[in-house]
Amino acid sequence: MAQWEKLRQLDNLYLKQVDELYDKDAFPMDVRHYLASWIEGQDWERAGREHDFAMVLFQSLLENLDIQHSRFVQEGESFLLQHNIRRFKQNFQQYQENPYTLANIILWFLRKEKSILQNAELAEQVQLLQVQQDPMETDSQRNLERRMAELKNKVQGMDHTVKCLEEQQDEFDFKFQTHNMEGTTNEEHKTQQLKMLQTLLNRLDTSRKSMLSGIGALLDMAEELLCVLVREELVHWQRRQQKACIGAPDNTCLDQLEKWFTTEAECLFQVRKFLKKLEELMGKVSYERDPVKSQKPALLKRVDSLLTSLLKSAFVVETQPSMPQGKGPLVLRTNVQFSVKTRFLVKFPELNHAMKVNVSINRYRLFNVLGTKTKALNMAESMSGGMVADFRHLVKRWIGCYVTEELHLIHFDTEFVLHDMTVSLETSSLPVVIISNSSQQQSAWASVLWFNMLCTESRNLIFFANSPVATWPQLREMLSWQFLSSTKRGLDTKQLEMIAFKLFGLQQNYDACTVSWSKFNKENVPKTHFTFWVWFDGILVMVKAHLENLWRDGSIMGFVSKGKEKALLKKKKRGTFLIRFSESIKDGGITFSWVDYSPTGEPDIRTVQPFTKVDLAQIPFHEIIRNFQILEAGNVPENPLLFLYPDTPKQEAFGKYYSEKSGVDSPYFKYIKTKLIVVSKENILEAKSPVYSDVTDVEGLETMNHMEVLSEEAAGESQRLPVKPPIRAVLLFSHQTAVLQSVSHMTPTDTRCMVIAVNCTSVAGLCSFSYNGMFEPTASLWSYQTLFPKLPLICH
Repeated sequence: MAQWEKLRQLDNLYLKQVDELYDKDAFPMDVRHYLASWIEGQDWERAGREHDFAMVLFQSLLENLDIQHSRFVQEGESFLLQHNIRRFKQNFQQYQENPYTLANIILWFLRKEKSILQNAELAEQVQLLQVQQDPMETDSQRNLERRMAELKNKVQGMDHTVKCLEEQQDEFDFKFQTHNMEGTTNEEHKTQQLKMLQTLLNRLDTSRKSMLSGIGALLDMAEELLCVLVREELVHWQRRQQKACIGAPDNTCLDQLEKWFTTEAECLFQVRKFLKKLEELMGKVSYERDPVKSQKPALLKRVDSLLTSLLKSAFVVETQPSMPQGKGPLVLRTNVQFSVKTRFLVKFPELNHAMKVNVSINRYRLFNVLGTKTKALNMAESMSGGMVADFRHLVKRWIGCYVTEELHLIHFDTEFVLHDMTVSLETSSLPVVIISNSSQQQSAWASVLWFNMLCTESRNLIFFANSPVATWPQLREMLSWQFLSSTKRGLDTKQLEMIAFKLFGLQQNYDACTVSWSKFNKENVPKTHFTFWVWFDGILVMVKAHLENLWRDGSIMGFVSKGKEKALLKKKKRGTFLIRFSESIKDGGITFSWVDYSPTGEPDIRTVQPFTKVDLAQIPFHEIIRNFQILEAGNVPENPLLFLYPDTPKQEAFGKYYSEKSGVDSPYFKYIKTKLIVVSKENILEAKSPVYSDVTDVEGLETMNHMEVLSEEAAGESQRLPVKPPIRAVLLFSHQTAVLQSVSHMTPTDTRCMVIAVNCTSVAGLCSFSYNGMFEPTASLWSYQTLFPKLPLICH
């Protein structure tokens, strides 16, 4: 389809942009429209560079304008169109000497058109990505749509009734006035005239009563629909928005609600117009027991009441307050910008830029809103053309103490003024938690999760004074949403069962189990120094930052207990391994375990020390899996990881993530060599420090009694030197490089003593060491402290 045809089919929001683009005479829209096919078929970019080619297109453009003018003459089109085409041709004559200037102008307009099309297509794609609604909700909405159309049709029918009533009254009024002007003395004729007038009046009275009754029925129907809109659809949307704020994949689009609110408002204002018309007719013709005089005030009061209720409910917060780099919405930090968007669901074009929205935070608390405090509702800032006020430059300053369980509201107010009706409108955000530094964000986000998971009363600011417990079905859904929103993969049933086991112990059914706020975010998990939420969130942050692809494709089993791990692996073939999260590391840890078999055929489950975010920031986890090695009897190094549980070959599972280079050519080899390949003999496993058990009672692992260190010189040849661990170390501090280098020649009389020379000029604490014939020229003191945590140090 031609570009111009696509533009003409756009929504009004984008057609307005096209109108604004062609608002001036630089390139008339008429020329663009009538010569669309020819214009889009030319190479204007080339014409903007080459004078001769530009001249050819310039002459061709003038010829096409002549042809179009002739066509208008032959087809008898308006004189104005013919005149405009001639005028456009004359205006283009100014480019006779510089035709490439006109070519660049046309090229600029075509590119602007393309930009408008791209924005429209992007908006359409975003709309298509909205989560599909539940079928039951769709059926309910179809019924509401049908009833709303029925109300609209009845209002249109009432409009016809009003016109008929006006004609009927005009007939009576004309004949009544004629009768009075005639002044006939013929009693019989006069009697007949009066009977005829009485018949017309009775008919008029019946029509008025019928119309008033019809208006009452319309208001009954409108009230029913208003109840559905405000008490059901709007409430459901508000609850969906609450859940979406904490990660649920719920549809929070307001376009359909806006359509319904606008339709009902239009119908009620039309009914209000009917009542005003009846009042006008009553002023011309009235009589004893006139039904308009007695019924109209009550009906008008009822209409205004319904309209007021509708308008007050139509003012909502479309996008809840959030910081650009925040953990999630509803957590705000002092002196950091945040954004929030309000929307008025009654979309009347005449209100565009007419309603001013004011913002404030907790009117009776010590808060200040800095920046833009007032903004007009307008249609330009919404992708769908809705009436919104988007506050993008608000900065709050908090004067007071910090409490992550204290909730606050951001208030908005405006005034609706239209058709001699004025209504004050107010709305507020969901409760927000305000923090003073980033270290409080984790706890604040926990408060936001807990509130929006359990509370449907958005103004309940004392929720945490007596917080209710959460059932396991509620909690597991919320926990799964955290992974789903961050990584596009939620938690499956087995993973959730492991978390339930961690919280409640072994149960036949966890659905009846409950978790208190204290257990979730205040009380430490048994045998640890951190809460359940800190542990869970630490894992989530680690996965999002370093493991998202592996988690999303299902390579990480993640939440699995050690007992379950052993049961799964002991029935698998040698080299089968699984990846799980550590239960004992505060900020998130990940480890892997694999199965081996003894000479007698007994399964032996082995586990390495968990890797933390610090480790994963230096080397990707898939490279750790790829290059991991242990040293079995006979000094033959091997990678014991062969099959990802249940039976996927390691290369098939992780190969797509590997770097192109491997071995000594790998960009991670130096790190692996100095940090990871510190190995153990037989059942002694070592990743980057001595053998580790996730908790103190890991099964299947022996305590470390001998070590083997892969030396720098031997690393490339896969040779290892059997060494007994040192029992003490001597530290030498010096600023002179020669002294530091000479450490390789030092031979302590005590062969169990390590000599470490520390470079005092190094910010990173670089040092070298000599021990039992081995020499490491560049390392960090931290690495020795990790490798030998209980090694006595003698400083010199």
